[in-house]
This record gives sequence, C-alpha cells and structure tokens, in this order.
Amino acid sequence: MSDENGHRNNAPSPPPELSVTLVDEQNALTLTELSHACSVQSGYIIELVDEGLITPQIMAEEHEPHCWRFTGTQMRRARMALRLQSDLGINLAGVALALQLLDEIETLQMRLNVLDNW
Repeated sequence: MSDENGHRNNAPSPPPELSVTLVDEQNALTLTELSHACSVQSGYIIELVDEGLITPQIMAEEHEPHCWRFTGTQMRRARMALRLQSDLGINLAGVALALQLLDEIETLQMRLNVLDNW
C-alpha cells in the first residue's frame, strides 16, 4: 500500500471483526449457535456428537440435531477437539483419547488439591 505521496505504508490492516459468545451452564446453545461459536459447519459438531466427544442436552425426547442444546462445557470441548485436529492433525479417535486423558488429568489435579488442603 502507498500513501498519497507514493511512500509505502507498512501499517497493518485492521483486524477482522470479532464476535464473542458468552455461555453459562444455564443458557445452552443450539447446534447452529455452537457451530457459529466454533466457526465450523454443523456437520462437524454432529460428528463430535456421533463420536461421543461432546454430549448435547436432548429436548423433549427428540433425537434430531435441531433439538440439541449444548452447555458452555460442551462448547469448550468442541473447541478443544477442533484445535487438536487443526493444530496437531489428530483424527477423531486420537482427539477422543486426548480429551479422555485431559479429563483424567483434571480429575487427578482436583484430587491432589483436596489432599493438599486436607
């Protein structure tokens, strides 16, 4: 880019507009909202559900994806799964194993904290 005097302008372009989705455990996201929050297609979220990596809350005994609702915890797991796949190139089976191990580490850390405070 050049300015009006023909000098190169090395200023970075403005960052793309960011959107933020705040989710708590009382306000669940729909499949579409979760897909948007994770910047993925709905099909990817459905794959995560099919693989057991995230678990939707099913409304009124409906098993159709449009009835699913996802908590903030499920959104964090979906984002973590996406990062493991995109950053490390891990397939869904590997992501499942990694998430299971991370869950176990978190459980062990909580137990350790309880013992330290005892």
